[in-house]
Amino acid sequence: MLSKLSAWFVNPRRNPLARAHRNAVASRLRKYGLRYDDLYDPYHDLDIKEALSRLPREVVDARNQRLKRAMDLSMKHKYLPDEVQAIQTPFRSYLSDMLALVSAFVSPNHFVSSQL
Repeated sequence: MLSKLSAWFVNPRRNPLARAHRNAVASRLRKYGLRYDDLYDPYHDLDIKEALSRLPREVVDARNQRLKRAMDLSMKHKYLPDEVQAIQTPFRSYLSDMLALVSAFVSPNHFVSSQL
């Protein structure tokens, strides 16, 4: 019962509160031209750092450019123009597949080395 409730609670297709939160996050990300995966910090999590190092250079360069643009806009207290915001895709993931691969590779090895 609890798992059904928790699944309903976080599913934006079923829960109106989750949908409202997702829309609010998407709106904030569009204002700065960011994607949700851009918010992951490679200095905080080594799996993120490894996943970013395995991605193609063009993807990493695009990520860095989005982050620089967002910092510049934030410093200037401005947002992207509305026509540019309209074409942003804040939830298009580029990191999750590689992160899952890295996590699956690192977890068994980490467990074995911690047992020694």
